[in-house]
Amino acid sequence: MRNLPNIIVTGTPGTGKSSHCRRLKELLPDMTVVAANDFIKEHDLEDGYDEELQSAMVDEDKLVNLLTADLVTGGQIIDWHVCDIFPENLIDLVVVLRTNNTRLYDRLKERDYASKKLEENLDAEIMEVILSDARDSYASEIVIELHSNEDDDIKSNCDRIKAWKEQWVLDNAEE
Repeated sequence: MRNLPNIIVTGTPGTGKSSHCRRLKELLPDMTVVAANDFIKEHDLEDGYDEELQSAMVDEDKLVNLLTADLVTGGQIIDWHVCDIFPENLIDLVVVLRTNNTRLYDRLKERDYASKKLEENLDAEIMEVILSDARDSYASEIVIELHSNEDDDIKSNCDRIKAWKEQWVLDNAEE
């Protein structure tokens, strides 16, 4: 039995995953934040490049294999836009961040996203692709949707996640 939960913080690029995870790292020092994009580069898990989207492709099987031992131990916070590849029995909370489309457009434009990539990500947010993936892959009671439009949202969302983690620890303490 794990002493700490595993949490996925996911959402369309630009919804604030990394900002939330930086805050969670401060609030939950006993947990490890895995920034998937950095982890993928560090472990050479890129599996080609999509020129049209100007985006690396990832060997997701290798990624999951490398992260599984840490997930079995617990205490992981995964920061990535993909959530549905991780084993359901090792994930305790899936936080899907959502952002107003106008604000998301501005954030992605600021990142200098190519127009095709920007359009695809806006469409994904409008169509709730990541939220749908999360709901299709995990039990409904562990998937939560949080809005991430303002800086205050990060603080309140992270406080809520911290409270959830503390309750999980109490509920799962070995007697």
